[in-house]
This record gives sequence, C-alpha cells and structure tokens, in this order.
Amino acid sequence: MTGTDTGVGKTLVACSLLRAFAGRGIKAVGMKPVATGAVPGGNGLVHDDVERLIAAANVTAPRERVNPYCFAPPIAPHIAASEAAAKIDLDHIRRCFDALADLADLVIVEGVGGFRVPLGSGADTAQLAARLALPVVLVVAMRLGCLNHALLTVEAIAGRGLTLAGWVANHIDPRMIAAEDNVRALETLIAAPLLARIAYTATPDSAASAALLDTRKLL
Repeated sequence: MTGTDTGVGKTLVACSLLRAFAGRGIKAVGMKPVATGAVPGGNGLVHDDVERLIAAANVTAPRERVNPYCFAPPIAPHIAASEAAAKIDLDHIRRCFDALADLADLVIVEGVGGFRVPLGSGADTAQLAARLALPVVLVVAMRLGCLNHALLTVEAIAGRGLTLAGWVANHIDPRMIAAEDNVRALETLIAAPLLARIAYTATPDSAASAALLDTRKLL
C-alpha cells in the first residue's frame, strides 16, 4: 500500500481492505513496517496508524511484527532513526512479514509517506517494496497536482519491476475543481483498475469505505 504523498489516506484504505477481506472470510492482518510521529503509551510508543491497522484485522499478531520500527518525532524515517541511533533493517522487516504471513491468508503492508521515502543507509521504501515483492495498491490524493503525482508514482512502481494491482481515488479536497475529469483522466492513463472512489468526509470511516472496494479485482 503506497500513496502519492504523505497524509493521502493510506491507512484508511489499508484498514478498509482489511475489513473487506475479513468480510469475505479471509484471514487478514495489517503491517506498518516503519512509523514516525508516535506518542508515549503504557508499553512504549503508540502510533495511531498502527492501532487502526490492528483494530481492522481479524488476526491477532505480535505488535513488534506489525510495526517493527516506531519513532516519536513526526519526521522522515531516516532522520528519526538516526536521532534514535537505530538502523532500519530491510531483512528484519522481511522476517517480520514472513512471520505475519504464517498467521494469515493475507498481509496488507502500509508504507510510510510516498513510494520513495529514504529509510537510511541507501535504502528507501521503494527498495522495501521490491524486497517484499508484493503487488502494489496506490492511493491517489484527489487534489490539485494529483495527475503528475499519480503518474510519476506509477512509473516508479513499474521501474522497480512491481505490479500495480489497482488504485484508489481518495477525495481529500472537497473544493477540488474538475475532480470528475481528473478521475477520468487517470482511468485512461493508468492501466491498473480503479478499485474505489472515496468521497470527502471530515470523519473517514474504514468500515464504510470497505463496502466501496471491489477486492475481487485484487484476488
């Protein structure tokens, strides 16, 4: 699960997919390998995205597998890791993914930020996606500039040899002009199927969005 930028609704769509697959009787669990912007909790750092993924899954999994790397500062992951004197290890993330895959039929992995976010030591989220070798779902934030952002991301995904399984149009700007025309343009320019259009709402609800997603286009 990737997006055209940060704050575009990746967690909303990831949770919606988890709920939709669970509704089909598929054992589904979420994973967020790297999270920044966490707050202190009872047993360490707590991140809202991670909590939402755990709540949406129908499989119970160790938190340290769901979220191997969690940092407090709301900054780029490689900077947060450096400040914490930590290294984000792609091999460790792969092992955590494999452990989750042993527990469930399906693992939905949510990236951090956009498709090419530095993770440190020459690694980025595109390399992580390639290491996991999973089909990609792209969340497009429907706002001014979305066409360029979406098409560049589609090119980057293809450039890593990955399959774009589908995309979601998430209408995050209620004042966007020509939103319908932009969606139609992307449907023409992106070969992968449009899985859903999520209308703008001040209170996004993954249970409601799950009903919009056609998961049969993915499995």
